Amino acid sequence: MRAPAPAMTVGLPPRPPGAQRRHCAAAEQIGKRILRGDFAPGVVLPNEAEWCRRLRMSRSVVREAMKMLNAKGLVSSRPKVGTRVEPRERWNLLDRDVLLWYAATSGREAMLVSVQQMRRIFEPEAAALAAVNRSAAQMAAISAACRDMGTATTHEAFIEADVRFHLAILTAAGNEFLVPLGMLVESALATLFDYVTRKFGELRHAQAQHEEIERAIRLRRPRAARRAVLRLLADTDEAIPPVPRPRRGAARAVTRPAGAAAGPPPPPGPAP
Repeated sequence: MRAPAPAMTVGLPPRPPGAQRRHCAAAEQIGKRILRGDFAPGVVLPNEAEWCRRLRMSRSVVREAMKMLNAKGLVSSRPKVGTRVEPRERWNLLDRDVLLWYAATSGREAMLVSVQQMRRIFEPEAAALAAVNRSAAQMAAISAACRDMGTATTHEAFIEADVRFHLAILTAAGNEFLVPLGMLVESALATLFDYVTRKFGELRHAQAQHEEIERAIRLRRPRAARRAVLRLLADTDEAIPPVPRPRRGAARAVTRPAGAAAGPPPPPGPAP
C-alpha cells in the first residue's frame, strides 16, 4: 500500500524527500541564522568542515545547502575567500523558503510590517482598476474566492481562499504587470494572513470587509473599492505590533506600517 503524501502548508510547496530533504534542512538552519542576524552581511561564514560539525551532516549535504542559499541571494562563494553573507538588498525575501525562515525568527513582525507597506502601494488602486476593467469571468473568480472564505471550515482553507481573492483582484485590474507581481507576493500574503488570523481567530469581521470589496468591484464602483481596501489594510495594520529596531546586523525594521497611526484599539477580528 502506497504511503500517504506529506501534508502541505498553504501557499508553500511540499517538503522534498530523501537526501534533498537533508540539504533543505541544513539550508534552513543556516538561513535562519543569517536572517536573525547571527551572521551580518559581509561576514564570511564558517567553512564546510565546521558546518558539518555543527549540523552533524555530510560535506555533500552542506555543499548543496550553500548552493541553495546562493540561489536565494543570501550568500555568495569566492575561491580563496569562502562563503560570504550577501548585502540584505540582494536577499530574495519573496522566496517561499526565505519567507518561512524569516517568519520563524525574531524579525517576523518587521517582515509583516514590510508586507503591509507593499500592499498599500498597489492593492487599493488594483481594486479600483478591477472595478472598471474586470470581465464577467474575472468577477466570478473574485466572488467565488469570497464565498469560499465564508464557507471555509479550516484555517488553511480560509487562508487559501483569502490569498486567491486578492490575487484574483490583481488579475482583474487589467494591468499585465500586476499578474506576475501577484505570483511574486503570493507567499508573502499567505504568511501575513496566516499570522493575523491565527492571532485573532475571529474571522467574521474580516469576511464582512472582503464582501464589501467584492460588492464594490461587482457594482463597478472604483472609489468604493479603493476605500474598502484601505479600511481593510488599516485593520490589518493594527493587528501587527510596533517593532523595535533590532541589534546591528539583524533584519531592519520600521515601527509601524505607513498610514497606520497609534490610536484606539482595533475593531474585533483581523482583516487580512
